[in-house]
Order: sequence, then structure tokens, then C-alpha cells
Amino acid sequence: TLKSYWIRKGSAFSTAVARQETELTPEMIATGSWRQRPFKPYNFSALGLPPACGHLHPLLKVRSQLRQIFLEMG
Repeated sequence: TLKSYWIRKGSAFSTAVARQETELTPEMIATGSWRQRPFKPYNFSALGLPPACGHLHPLLKVRSQLRQIFLEMG
């Protein structure tokens, strides 16, 4: 099987990489420069980081330690 592709430069082709803004600062709002700057589109359906939580209750910790001591004693 032989596959071939033709690639052409599109209307949005550029050799320079344009840095897109990710944050809107108070200075941008005050000067009005945010109107001319390209902003990175936000993905609102992306999942965030899972919360780093979940600790044992102090009494459950003591209970598990006592259980371990009794299991080691036989």
C-alpha cells in the first residue's frame, strides 16, 4: 500500500510563534491593551486535580495501632 500526502501553507501559516496570554491582569484592563492581545482559549470541561485530602480520624489511628500490637502479640 502506497500513501502520499500533499501539504500546503494555509492562510494562518507563520514562522514566528505568537505567545498567547493566559491571565488578564489589572494593568491590561487599566491600559486597554487586552483588546489587542490574543488569549489562550480555556477548556472548561477539563477535569482539575483531585483534592489532596483524606486523613484517618485520630481514634481510628489508635484503634489500628492497638489492633496491630495485639496481632503481633498473637
